[in-house]
Amino acid sequence: MTIRARVAGDGPPVLLLHGYPQTHVCWHKVAPQLVKAGFTVVATDLRGYGDSDKPASSAPHDTYSKRAMAADQVEVMAELGFNEFCLAGHDRGGRVAHRLGLDFPKAVKRLAVLDIAPTKTMYDLTERRFATGYYHWFFLIQPAPLPETLIGAEPEFYLRTKIKAWSKGKNSFFAPDAVAEYLRCFCDPACISASCEDYRAAATIDLEHDADDQDRRLEMPLLALWGTKGLVGDLYDVIETWQEKARSVKGIALPSGHFLPEEVPDETAAALIEFFGSE
Repeated sequence: MTIRARVAGDGPPVLLLHGYPQTHVCWHKVAPQLVKAGFTVVATDLRGYGDSDKPASSAPHDTYSKRAMAADQVEVMAELGFNEFCLAGHDRGGRVAHRLGLDFPKAVKRLAVLDIAPTKTMYDLTERRFATGYYHWFFLIQPAPLPETLIGAEPEFYLRTKIKAWSKGKNSFFAPDAVAEYLRCFCDPACISASCEDYRAAATIDLEHDADDQDRRLEMPLLALWGTKGLVGDLYDVIETWQEKARSVKGIALPSGHFLPEEVPDETAAALIEFFGSE
């Protein structure tokens, strides 16, 4: 398995994981601030995304389970010489980070999740507003090749529509070069297929893994960040949902839609620097 990674800085290691339908480039406004603050930053493309490998998958979708995706990241960090690190994940990356913290508790010193509630919680509390705003959760899990075919017909239109909706129509938040990179990667049919498998895994095998761990809590300190203009903060008591999953939780709402690292990069970086710096 080949995972694309970019590394910069000299200091305590921090691993940054991106979300859907993006790549590690989503951290381009935050990562330099972490480096300047004295951290070594590792930003990767998740399995199936960006320039990382996109293995073929089928039911039970374990190829794209968060357990498999988390194991990739631990191997990357070990290869770079980091057996312990701080970790931040946005969107899908936050779900991989949650699983990584459960499966590799000795590796993660501090964990930050951006604009998510736990996967099982969100499925269990599904209602009209969630199903409307997060319709892709139910679209992408449909059997192949339905979503792959429909997205593949107009991948640029699909991606631009998603980021515009989740950022509340403020496309100006996104650097043109970053969007061009997202499009370059996402327009690959293999990426479209892999990202669908990511969501199919979330609705199947990931829930099985979560059920197995329903009585476990994350042992490391956890920081939850979410956008005041997004759906997650409207639908859930974010801190309370994570207190059910972790022993030590703090949370901060930022004036943003879903894409915190690009909409409010300074506030996001400041929160991460303070949290990771308290180690």
